[in-house]
Amino acid sequence: MEIGVALNNDLEVRISEAFCVFDTHGDKYIDTRNVGNVLRFMGCVPTEKEVNDIIAVTESIEYPGELQLPKFMAHVSQLLMNNHMEPASAEKLYAAFQVLDPENKKYLTKEYFEKLMSEEGEPFTEEEMADMWPVAIDPITGNIPYTFYINQLKHKGTIYEVAAAVKEQAEQAQAEQGRKK
Repeated sequence: MEIGVALNNDLEVRISEAFCVFDTHGDKYIDTRNVGNVLRFMGCVPTEKEVNDIIAVTESIEYPGELQLPKFMAHVSQLLMNNHMEPASAEKLYAAFQVLDPENKKYLTKEYFEKLMSEEGEPFTEEEMADMWPVAIDPITGNIPYTFYINQLKHKGTIYEVAAAVKEQAEQAQAEQGRKK
């Protein structure tokens, strides 16, 4: 069953593209277990609670365990325009790494970083760790030079910049309509 979905702006295009990566049947539905993957693919940093909240709001009544693109897109668009699940700034990440590096070596060992990421806060899974290593680890030293790693994470524009532009356009359109009345 093909479900046509109108995309009204760049934010909806980005959400739709990420969603469709995980839409294995091409029917604009995904398994709820992939919600976190879709969000992270877009550059969001959701907690498990935020993922579960999104599932609770957007899960299909007709097909439990799945959710449909239009409902997901509408809900997540609002979250993004209000800066929910936004990753930390480069400055904040750098400050955090400096706390973890009291000797100011400018790197962390893979073993130490792996221990932190798997045991502290909201632990990473083995799969998430495996996905992180190619970006984080210097292949020559085997360590994580955190300034380079942060630059790798922050090298491109974010979906939050797109969300801010869409929000500004919507506010301008609403203000224009208010002036016409």
